[in-house]
Amino acid sequence: MQSAGTEIAARAIGIIDQFKNLEGPLLPILHGLQEEFGYVPPESLPIVAQALNISRAEVHGVFTFYHDYRDHPAGRHVLKLCRAEACQSMGGDALAALAKQQLGIDWHQTTSDEAVTLEPIYCLGLCACAPAAMLDGEVIGRLDAEKLEEIVAEVRL
Repeated sequence: MQSAGTEIAARAIGIIDQFKNLEGPLLPILHGLQEEFGYVPPESLPIVAQALNISRAEVHGVFTFYHDYRDHPAGRHVLKLCRAEACQSMGGDALAALAKQQLGIDWHQTTSDEAVTLEPIYCLGLCACAPAAMLDGEVIGRLDAEKLEEIVAEVRL
């Protein structure tokens, strides 16, 4: 029986092998890891560095620069609220506070029932329909308190 660390390493190596011959393979590898595991296991980062012959610091820097990469599993649903200026000017701050209060969590946290992870996102490109959100990859424009309450109720089922 393989240990969890050995299994993660083996799966990570398979993903690395798929992408390492591309020009600029680091981002595709990180995306592949996140797709495979639902997050990028921290123990996979040194494996990536070694396979690409780059420093661990470089891999860590890229991993932490991009907000979409997670270092822990997300909930069954991921709710992203836009934090850009247009959404803030249209009431996004109040909606963010409401979402945190209704879910009982803060940014980058997951509810205790593992139903929802709440994440900030910086511009969904729906500035004309602000405030905006994204639920499980689907964008939502003209978000208001009522619509947010419906979303929270739906994802908590």
